[in-house]
Amino acid sequence: MTRIEDIYHQRVAQGSLQPDPAQLAALPQLARIAQALEAPQKRTWFSRRKPSPVQGLYLWGGVGRGKSMLMDLFVETLDVPVRRVHFHAFMQEIQSALHEARKTQTADAIAPVARAVSDSVRVLAFDEMQITDIADAMIVGRLFEKLFDAGVVVVTTSNRVPTELYKNGLNRHLFLPFIALLQQHMVVHELASPNDYRQNRLAGMQVYFTPADAQSRAAMDAIWHDFTGGQSSALTLTVKGRQVVVPHYQNGVARSSFHDLCGQMLGAGDYLALANAVRVLMLDDIPRLSRTNFNEAKRFVTLIDALYEARVRLICSAAAQPEMLYLEGEGVFEFERTASRLREMQAQDWGQDWGH
Repeated sequence: MTRIEDIYHQRVAQGSLQPDPAQLAALPQLARIAQALEAPQKRTWFSRRKPSPVQGLYLWGGVGRGKSMLMDLFVETLDVPVRRVHFHAFMQEIQSALHEARKTQTADAIAPVARAVSDSVRVLAFDEMQITDIADAMIVGRLFEKLFDAGVVVVTTSNRVPTELYKNGLNRHLFLPFIALLQQHMVVHELASPNDYRQNRLAGMQVYFTPADAQSRAAMDAIWHDFTGGQSSALTLTVKGRQVVVPHYQNGVARSSFHDLCGQMLGAGDYLALANAVRVLMLDDIPRLSRTNFNEAKRFVTLIDALYEARVRLICSAAAQPEMLYLEGEGVFEFERTASRLREMQAQDWGQDWGH
């Protein structure tokens, strides 16, 4: 078995990682889980084999501290069925599956949905556990109780300590048993690093490139590679039964073209889901806007509003500076606010309060 400590020190030796005491302190917890999962499971004569319980890990701390990077290393070491997924995307899938299960008139829709998950994985590795939706808050307790009972091991990152989840949410008292469940089945470990590596990478860096030419594309590619190492997969969000696909996603950073996000029939709900799911959005090829592409311009305004309110870091290439993007046609006056926000979002300290 490849040890996570060995991978970490190898990356440090290669220069792709900086040694961080807080990250080093978290490695034994991840190694503990990987080692326990390697242990042979005893079989019984009486029932379907249930895996031995293994305490998971709730790894929390500020944005940019390396939580997702450690999760990547952890997943690399596993030889058991594992699914790495953003928590928001996972819960969207669960809500859709529950909707389908209820059509069968089943008395308990959560049971078959949880069984389908536990039959397919031994480990669920979540990025950014957060609960903001009351529909999610009302089902996670029973869902995770069944997953834990089936022997599924949960490892998750979060910007919040468990007791802060769904803070001030509607009917939060009904949610509190879920927090107790997490604390029972998972070790809570704070990644208390003083370093914000993601923000440090962007410190003093240009984040708005114009015109959207080959040089801008190369600059965007370089930033993307720095954030992700060139690795990514699509991020699929299910919003009210529809799928919104962002072509490239890794460790909280998403990348898409203007056409993919604003040239499609998307609305405020879709952009809010995206803003809740990512911490950085790289948006390529914003064109000049006018009455000829008015619908796309309206969607772009809505997208920027969602990113702005969620304090998502925006890195983009565009045909012109913000104030020169939309010069004629209906909506020019309204776009002034968007241009102002685009200008503000270029500031070096923009988004430093991520997760707070």
